[in-house]
Amino acid sequence: MKTRHLLLLSLFAVFAATPALAQDAWPAKPVKLVVPFPPGGGTDLVARAMGQKLSERLKQPVVIDNRPGASTIIGTDAVAKAAPDGYTLLLSGSTSYSVNPALRAKLPYDPVKDLAPIAIVARAPLALVVSGNAPWRTVNELIAAAKAKPKSVRYASFGAGSGPQLAAELFALAGGVQLQEIPYKGSAQSTVALIGGEIEMGVDTVASVAPQVRAGKLRALGIVGATRSSLLPDVPTLAELKLPEATFDAWYALAAPARTPAPVVQVLLREVSAVMADAGLQAQLRTQGMEPVVIGPQPFRAQMESEIARYRALAHRAGIVAE
Repeated sequence: MKTRHLLLLSLFAVFAATPALAQDAWPAKPVKLVVPFPPGGGTDLVARAMGQKLSERLKQPVVIDNRPGASTIIGTDAVAKAAPDGYTLLLSGSTSYSVNPALRAKLPYDPVKDLAPIAIVARAPLALVVSGNAPWRTVNELIAAAKAKPKSVRYASFGAGSGPQLAAELFALAGGVQLQEIPYKGSAQSTVALIGGEIEMGVDTVASVAPQVRAGKLRALGIVGATRSSLLPDVPTLAELKLPEATFDAWYALAAPARTPAPVVQVLLREVSAVMADAGLQAQLRTQGMEPVVIGPQPFRAQMESEIARYRALAHRAGIVAE
């Protein structure tokens, strides 16, 4: 009996220590960070800046794997179907987590079921801008003009389901106006069009528009995101301007395949939190118009689910269809 009792105690000790052992053993090899965008963009910048610091803390290489294509679907799906061992992670924007699931009828992955949220690590506020020569100096003046003549205010879009389109349509719904969408290939083209008077309004990243705002060629009427931008600190959010329904929050987040062991997720959350507290990294992100944050698994999941429902309703009302 005594021998059996000792054996049971030994087994209990082994099983009780298993999570700790698993946590201590990870990582034992390089970690792959999948970025579903080409090199050089905002998501890639966040991944490389964070990955370098994370590698130092984990004592293992963090390898950036750029897998662009199909509006982030290719790279995101690869992570969703990867082994849930913590060695394949996703660093992507809200397109992967909330926009695509809301606007696309068929996806090869379900972010809520197939991904394990770790942390939102940065926000990328968008700004609502008009030409520096425009007659409107406030959001209310712009809304009044749009109400007086429906669809007279044209805005730049980067295609169905793009951030600028969703943000502009949320603004239109919140303000009770009708806007006219004009498609462009990207920020450079739309900025030239806005300055030249081809369109009346734009919604773009603060990093893209801030130089033109400072030069007086564009006028920022409001920040579309949840918080003000450190690049344009004097510009209020649309929520501050009594248009909270117009908030469109663009963000970057880290996730793992679903069923990744909880101890591994906790290690990642701890180390990512330490990395994002680094003053040098924070300064680097802010110069690119991003606001570093750490929003953990549960609020990350809640935001993802809330945005999917909100954007799905918006797409239905505004007739937005992403192919």
